[in-house]
Amino acid sequence: MASSCLLFHAHCSAHKPSKFSSPSFDHFKSTLSSAFKPFLKEVQQLPLRMDVGVKNTSLKLVDAVVDSVFEFFGQPLLPSQSNFAPVDESKEGVRVTDIEGKIPDDFAEGVYIRNGPNPFFGALTSTSSMFGSSSNTWVEGDGMLHALYFCRGPDRSWTVVYKNRYVETETLMLEKQRNKPLFLPALEGDSPAVLSAYFFNMLRFGKVNKDMSNTNVFEHAGKLYSIAENYVPQEINILTLQTLNDWHINGAWTRPFCSHPKKAPDSGELVIMGVDATKPFAEVGVISEDGKKLLHKADLKLDRCILTHEIGVTQRYNVFMDHPLLVDLKRLVGGGPLMKYEKGEDARIGIMPRYGDADSVQWFKVKPNCTFHLFNCFEDGHEVVVWGCRALDSVIPGPERGKNKFDWFSRKFRPIKSSEGSIDDQVSEDQLIFPRPYEWRLNKQTGDVKERNLTGTEFSMDFPFINEAFIGLQNNYGYCQVRDSIASSASGMAKYGGLAKLYFGEQSPESYLRENQGLIKVEYHMLEKNTFCSGAAFVPKNGGAEEDDGWVITFVHNEDTNTSQVLVIEAKSFSSKPVAKITLPYRVPYGFHGAFRPMPLQNEMLTIIPSSSIC
Repeated sequence: MASSCLLFHAHCSAHKPSKFSSPSFDHFKSTLSSAFKPFLKEVQQLPLRMDVGVKNTSLKLVDAVVDSVFEFFGQPLLPSQSNFAPVDESKEGVRVTDIEGKIPDDFAEGVYIRNGPNPFFGALTSTSSMFGSSSNTWVEGDGMLHALYFCRGPDRSWTVVYKNRYVETETLMLEKQRNKPLFLPALEGDSPAVLSAYFFNMLRFGKVNKDMSNTNVFEHAGKLYSIAENYVPQEINILTLQTLNDWHINGAWTRPFCSHPKKAPDSGELVIMGVDATKPFAEVGVISEDGKKLLHKADLKLDRCILTHEIGVTQRYNVFMDHPLLVDLKRLVGGGPLMKYEKGEDARIGIMPRYGDADSVQWFKVKPNCTFHLFNCFEDGHEVVVWGCRALDSVIPGPERGKNKFDWFSRKFRPIKSSEGSIDDQVSEDQLIFPRPYEWRLNKQTGDVKERNLTGTEFSMDFPFINEAFIGLQNNYGYCQVRDSIASSASGMAKYGGLAKLYFGEQSPESYLRENQGLIKVEYHMLEKNTFCSGAAFVPKNGGAEEDDGWVITFVHNEDTNTSQVLVIEAKSFSSKPVAKITLPYRVPYGFHGAFRPMPLQNEMLTIIPSSSIC
């Protein structure tokens, strides 16, 4: 399942009404059997060991069944959702010359790259059939990488190049060869439709759903990877953006990664986590610093499948968020949704020694929440401190069975009128999806938990990031994207109209006010009207001595002019105008997570842009 992070775009869809408003699995099996009895009988009579010709014939037969029974149709976008629409692939790099301001002299040479969904056939697909309807969730869509290359020439001048390219997973390549959508959506919709999608996808392709590597990018051992929760990472050539191969750690890891693996401080080892819909529901792994060996793997022995998007690390521990956003096959078989946030279930945070097992995990029960993204985790005496963007409900998958998406998201994205700091018991049902910075302090010696909101309710904030040199260590600053609740509610898709810098060690200047007591200082960089950002990241300053020596970089899009840019914002003068505005030659749709990878590029320009002379 491709989740990701969550730059939300909820597509409006026009589903055909379903015959199965309260389906049972027995009803589904009976209907499936009678509908496809002639075809299934012929397939079942084939010998277990088929030659290639017979196998191809049987697959063509199943394809014919799918083509005759299931109708594919695209999920339309409203005019206010236009920059969530996909763009064409441009495999060759293009020089960017429209730069307002100046790229700083001590800016790092390297690559700014962002991932995001870009459906290959123009729209997310739904299907309609005798079993009802099924659809892709709004976080799905083929992954596309957008990259900006900053090359420093011998004369110290900058050359900037833009390119984009699809993440070519095996399943995308298969659909490209056939030139049509092949995989039946299998995550949301009527239970019989989702179950039939499981059945036919497995029968035709050996997997229940399409691999969509569309959420994040990360580096380990000098290699770049694209990632989402539904599959193992894909290695990417950072200069060409070509997809190279799947990363199984030499066959030692065969399940998906969570989208935010973490590099352990000091050792440089990569800590990963993977969830599955069947037991073992969650496993944690530790990969060697050189990326060649899986040093440790442990089953957490959970009794439920949680959708976990991120893992945390400290110097000694791994940190797990166990919240009740659950993938439940039994619930699906019983007629319910495959994925659902169960509000009545408990939430926990687990702390495990780096090479521990299930018995070594210390679990801390916390207030019910859904937290996809973490700023950082670190040790403070006997306490482990966890900073994340916490909400009281989940924006994934969206409305049950994927119906009435626009209305559902429009209500959920409305601004909260109150400015109180502690609103957990005061918000309405429609205001629960309001992520904002939050702190948990978990005392390993006493088992005590202290929780608090770090910011008020003026802005919803998500997509946190920090100076990566401080991952797992105590840090003073964090950054995140600021949701424009009015624009998001009007469009039914989350739009981020600004950025925030958090000062974790400083109180809010208005802390003397009752509603602001205990809140931290926040500085904002708000964008122009109808301009929204995605994929923001921190770029450390060459030779920087302090944690916030550097810049925040982000893709933005102005919906009035239909212009996409990359902004470079000085972190120490965060609310000031960007030091550079780089106008791109193509539209860049809103997406998910981004990263900046410092690296020398002067000798690589002929690879980045073949028609170029070396800069």
